[in-house]
Amino acid sequence: MTIIDGKKIANDIINELKQEVDQLNHSHIVPTLVIVQIGDEYASNVYIKNKLKLAQSLNIRAELKHFPSTINDQDLINTIQQLNNDHNVNGILVQMPLPKHINEANVIEHIAPHKDVDCFHLINIGKLWTARKSEVKLKPCTPAGIVQLLKRSHIDIEGKETVIVGRSNIVGKPLASLLLLDNATVTLCHSLTKELRSVCKKADILISAIGKAKIIDETYIKPGAVIIDVGVNRDVHNHICGDVDFAKIKDIPGYVTPVPGGVGPMTVVMLMQNLITLTKIQHHIQ
Repeated sequence: MTIIDGKKIANDIINELKQEVDQLNHSHIVPTLVIVQIGDEYASNVYIKNKLKLAQSLNIRAELKHFPSTINDQDLINTIQQLNNDHNVNGILVQMPLPKHINEANVIEHIAPHKDVDCFHLINIGKLWTARKSEVKLKPCTPAGIVQLLKRSHIDIEGKETVIVGRSNIVGKPLASLLLLDNATVTLCHSLTKELRSVCKKADILISAIGKAKIIDETYIKPGAVIIDVGVNRDVHNHICGDVDFAKIKDIPGYVTPVPGGVGPMTVVMLMQNLITLTKIQHHIQ
């Protein structure tokens, strides 16, 4: 079994991005990201810290706009519209989750599609399903990271039976569209899928993104399969673990991603890739 090292692959991409940013800097262009944070949730603080740290290491300008959790929808939307109109801002990210009183979907739809670094806007998501592969410039970060893990591990996607467990708008659905663009045969499963074990056991590539600790055991896995574990959970001992019970499956797959150190490091790197892509598009750079 081969462990797919997400940290190493992420670092390889970071080195490539540094070269792209250097080229932009030589043209007096500094990719600029604004992160909008509402409230003071611990997990959000950690994610934002990681984004700001990576941006700094890449010589990307990143600014945090922090608002109290009591902000209303209209004031938040007004802030986003100001950023949309600011030509010095290349990318806008509203850190999720938002307080319950704020309409999350409405906020996302007010981010200009050409500044939507998360690739959450309906226009950008629509392009994933309708555009030709060469026309898809922007990709949701975690799904894009998963595809990079596969490709940079020299795992062939074309024609492979690929099963995704989890149909979220952030991972499952957009990942299905990206894999279809690479000609995988995709099955998207969810909580009401019948005979889930037997469906998963047919997969050449099995991707779990359901957020349930160690739910995927040896009975779900085809010998030699590629296992991508997107879940980040806590087990009964309060240790970080994935959706996959690594101890039970370790002798079955051909490839597997660990948790932590697999998919996680890729997400923020692909965010920076999106920012650089948007910056190039806005400056009409091929």
